Amino acid sequence: MYKLTANNITVSYESKNIIEDVSIELNKGEIACLLGVSGVGKTTLFNVISGLIKPEKGTVELDGKDITGKAGNVSYMLQKDLLLPYKTIIDNVSLPLVIKGEKKSRAREVASVYFEEFGLEGTQKKYPSQLSGGMRQRAALLRTYLFSDQVALLDEPFSALDSITKSSMHRWYLQVMDQIKLSSLLITHDIDEALVLADRIYIMAGKPGRITEEMCIEEPMPRNKDFNVSNRFLEYKKKILNVLK
Repeated sequence: MYKLTANNITVSYESKNIIEDVSIELNKGEIACLLGVSGVGKTTLFNVISGLIKPEKGTVELDGKDITGKAGNVSYMLQKDLLLPYKTIIDNVSLPLVIKGEKKSRAREVASVYFEEFGLEGTQKKYPSQLSGGMRQRAALLRTYLFSDQVALLDEPFSALDSITKSSMHRWYLQVMDQIKLSSLLITHDIDEALVLADRIYIMAGKPGRITEEMCIEEPMPRNKDFNVSNRFLEYKKKILNVLK
């Protein structure tokens, strides 16, 4: 059984379909990327999966349970880190636990266990303005994980970073995902990023948006450091570009 499935999702606005008959599957511990141009409906699909909006047609299931239109079952990390500037990093990260009813002291205690694993040790008492962009994203990802350790939806989580920092974050992200086995679905416009990170790539195109191709990347994780300059990488990239055309 898949960890997460979205089945034949259709969403319309003012009688016009935004996405139509979209189906995706996510295995436990898998990283999948939703790849496509702006405006194709990727974020709309995320809003359906997260339960923020209910589709005209289709269902969303988590571990076989219907969660269509029900928020709070999967975590959702937006493009901006949205860390609260007046709270310390430990209080930003532990916020989901407080919202769920944990006492602040207990929430801090639970969150602090993960700081070393997420490369955040020593930042507990700092404020977001004192951290680099990469470190802020690490904190945002840990906060996302503490909201739900089952499935995370990540909407272009690395797009605001410079290319060198992004490459470093990719390596870090894969290492952490290998440790915590978090099932993740990422939105990206970046073909290279999708190929480096994903076990499976869904290509979304058209108006209304549809899944036009599903591609499994047959390269073991973690990817070889030279994978992105290999002939195999170029073959995958050419195939994706041909689909997008």
